[in-house]
Amino acid sequence: MRPVLLHSDALNALRVPHAFSTRFGGYSVGPFSSLNFGNPGDIASSGRDPATNIHANTRAVLDAIGTPRREVVQVYQVHGDQVRVVRRGGPSHEPEWKGNDTKADALVSNDPTRVLAIRTADCAPVLLSTRDGRVVGVAHAGWRGVVAGIATRTVDAMRSLASDPGADIVASIGPCIGADAFEVGPEVAAEFQRTFGEASPHVRTLAAPHDRSGKCLVDLKGALCDQLTRAGVPIVDVLPHCSVSTRDPESGMPMFFSHRRDRGLTGRMIAMIGCPG
Repeated sequence: MRPVLLHSDALNALRVPHAFSTRFGGYSVGPFSSLNFGNPGDIASSGRDPATNIHANTRAVLDAIGTPRREVVQVYQVHGDQVRVVRRGGPSHEPEWKGNDTKADALVSNDPTRVLAIRTADCAPVLLSTRDGRVVGVAHAGWRGVVAGIATRTVDAMRSLASDPGADIVASIGPCIGADAFEVGPEVAAEFQRTFGEASPHVRTLAAPHDRSGKCLVDLKGALCDQLTRAGVPIVDVLPHCSVSTRDPESGMPMFFSHRRDRGLTGRMIAMIGCPG
């Protein structure tokens, strides 16, 4: 069974192994069918996708991107601004953390024996690499992560690890909830306007007759592209897919897992990147 994956033209040009997953081509069943990488946090153990399925799906993606024997490093995502730096030859996690329980929303590494990964189900995955491929990064960016500046912090960590404050970085923003689907309340809109300005193009008021109690639409991809550009990233490759609405043209099935569309009972996509071997 071969996973259906998406790739960035900009990262392909650097020959950096990477992928954004869809929900097709895996081993999971039911609401997690089929290329699933995680479970909703509040679901009972009896209804969860078994770890064996998730492991098989992970191995399939590693094989597909040409990194079958690498260690996969993940973190416990908390919608914050912390970046975990994994150095060549150093530990994946500090001793006080068990397994993948390091609390962070981004990873940066210069170790070609590892692959960095984050999981999403509407939040935006961001993959990054220096032009020489020696330092790579991945970030999980929901609205809280965006206003906290997780993308900028990831770029800063990459440049610090590269020992070059001016290191040229290429980024790609993968499938996430689109600007026409991400309806938020006035408190979230206010956070974006505080971060990007009152006249921010990343916040749109719902037009009549759809206006409901000050709700707005927020553009995660546009906001992230803005932040990355301001951080000096010259190339930001934005994939066009919306995790809520994009469907497979042949089957008509939803192409991605979506927490909002599926009201919480859904799987998780994965975004992976590693240094060239």
